[in-house]
Amino acid sequence: MSSVAVLTAESFAEHRSGLKDEEMADGVPVDEAYIPTYLEAFPPLPEKGAPGETSGESGGAWSKIRPIKSSVITQVFHVPLEERRYKDNSQFGEGEEAKLCLDIMQKTGAHIELSLAKDQGLSIMVTGKLDSVMKARKEIVARLQTQASATVGIPKEHHRFVIGKNGEKLQELELKTATKINIPRPEDPSTQIKITGTKEGIEKARHEVLLISAEQDKRAVERVSLEKAFHPFIAGAYNKQVQELCQETGARINIPPPSVFKDEIIITGEKEPVAQALARIHAIYEDKKRKTTTISVEVKKSQHKYIIGPKGTTLQEILDATGVSVEMPPLDSGSETIILRGEPHSLGPALTQVYAKAKSVLVSEVTAPAWLHRFIIGKKGQNIGHITQQLPKVHIEFTDGEEKITLEGPTEEVEQAQALIQEMIKELSSSNGLHEVRIDQRFHRHLIGKNGANINRMKEQYKVCVRVPQDVERSSLVRIEGEHQGVQLARKELLELSARMVREFTVDVDVPFDLHRYIIGQKGAGIRKMMEEYEVRSGRGGELGLPWSGLKGAGTK
Repeated sequence: MSSVAVLTAESFAEHRSGLKDEEMADGVPVDEAYIPTYLEAFPPLPEKGAPGETSGESGGAWSKIRPIKSSVITQVFHVPLEERRYKDNSQFGEGEEAKLCLDIMQKTGAHIELSLAKDQGLSIMVTGKLDSVMKARKEIVARLQTQASATVGIPKEHHRFVIGKNGEKLQELELKTATKINIPRPEDPSTQIKITGTKEGIEKARHEVLLISAEQDKRAVERVSLEKAFHPFIAGAYNKQVQELCQETGARINIPPPSVFKDEIIITGEKEPVAQALARIHAIYEDKKRKTTTISVEVKKSQHKYIIGPKGTTLQEILDATGVSVEMPPLDSGSETIILRGEPHSLGPALTQVYAKAKSVLVSEVTAPAWLHRFIIGKKGQNIGHITQQLPKVHIEFTDGEEKITLEGPTEEVEQAQALIQEMIKELSSSNGLHEVRIDQRFHRHLIGKNGANINRMKEQYKVCVRVPQDVERSSLVRIEGEHQGVQLARKELLELSARMVREFTVDVDVPFDLHRYIIGQKGAGIRKMMEEYEVRSGRGGELGLPWSGLKGAGTK
C-alpha cells in the first residue's frame, strides 16, 4: 500500500527548495528516457575489414550507440508558509496534506515525500517517471498550495498556437508550469488568457505564453542575450522601469523572471517601437556594465530568507532604495556568498541594509538534556508560556529526542528568551534529576499496574515520571525523572518490587472451567481471601493492582 514519507527537520535540510528547470540536451529533457530505434539499439556487426583498416574505423554503428537513460526522475520544490493551504502543523504527516498526497500517489503512480522547514514551509520531493512526476506536481500545486491568478494579453490569432494540435501544447504547458490556463473560446472577442496557480508557476506560464506569441508575431521580434545579472537594472525595482519603457515605446518586453535562468530578453511589436526599446535596453545595459562593480559578503545560509523577504520583496526594497542588485545563491546550494552589484558609492548603504535584514531575525540554539524538556515546557505549557507571552515574536521549538531547543525571532527578543531559558535550565537541573535502573523486562507489566495504576500512584506520591520501555524495545532500562528526593524514593520502591518478584515462582493449577466461579466467589471475594491468607498472586493480578484474569482452564498453559 502507498504511504507518504514525512522527513525530519534534518533530512529536510538535505533536500532542495524550489523547482529547477529541466536540463536540456539537444532540445530533449535530460531526465526523459530516450527510446532508440531497433537499428540504433541493435546495429549489425561490422564486416571484417580489409587489411590495413584501423580498429577505430571498423567500429561503425557500434561506436555510435546512444546510451539509454533512466526514465525515473526526481523533482523537489518548496511551498512557503504563506502559500500553504493547510497550516495545522499539530498533525503534520497525519493530516489533510498527507491524505491528499496518498490520493495523488495512487492516481499518478509517483512517490511523494513531505518535509517541514523551520519557517513552516513545505518541501515536497516527487520521484517517478517523467509523465507521473509532472502530473503529480500539477495535482500537488492545485490541492496543497493556495492559488493566485493573473492574465496575459496576446493577439487573438496567437491563441491557437498556445493550444497546439489537439490541445497538446496547452497540456504540456500546464504540466510544465503546474498551472491552469484558460483560453477564451473562439467566439469570445477577449484577448486575455487567464493563468491560475502559484506565483512562481504563473510567472513561468506567462513567460512561455509570451514566447509562443512572440514566435507567431509577424511584425517584429528581437531576441537579445544580456547577462542575467544585469536584468534587475533593466526591469527596475518592482518592474517599474520596464513597464515605463513599454508604455513609452509601445513595444512588449519579456524579461525572464528570477526563477527562470535565461539571459534572453524578447521584444515584440511594431518595427519602430521594437527598435526604440532595443536601443534603450542596450543603453541601460552598457551604462550599468560600465559603471557598476561588485562586492561579495558571507552571510549564514539560515539568514538568507530574511534578506530575500516574502516573495522577494526585500530585494526589491534594497534595489529601489539604493540602486544596488543583490544576487542570492540558489536555495538548494550550500553557498553562503551574496553578491552586491551597483555603483561604488551605493554599495555601502546597500550592504548596511543587507546586514540589517539578515540580523533582523536571529536563529539560536540552547542545549538542554532531552529529559529536561518537559520540565522546561511545564504542565500544559505553563513554564514556556510565560516566556512566549513576554516575547510573542519569538518562536521556540523543542526537537524530540535531541538535546537542543531552537529559538527564532527578532535578535533582541531571541537573546532575552535565550537568557530566560538558560536560567530556567539551571534552576531545574539543580532541583531535578534523572536516574535509570535495570529491571527484568518480564516484570515491567507488574511495575506499571492495571491501567498504569502503580506508575500514576508514584507520579502523584513522589512527583516523578517513571518511563518504562515498551515491549518492542526489548530494554530493561527504567527511567525516573523528577525532583531528587522523589527520584530516590521511587527508585527504592521499584527495586524492592523487582526484588520481591525475583523471589517469587509460578505454579499452574489445572481446574475444570465450570468450577472457576466457585473459586472466584461473588465479586471475587473468594479469590481475594485466598490471596490475602497465603500472600500469593493468582493469574496475572494480585497485590500490585493488576486485574486478575481467572485461573487457567483445564489443559491450558
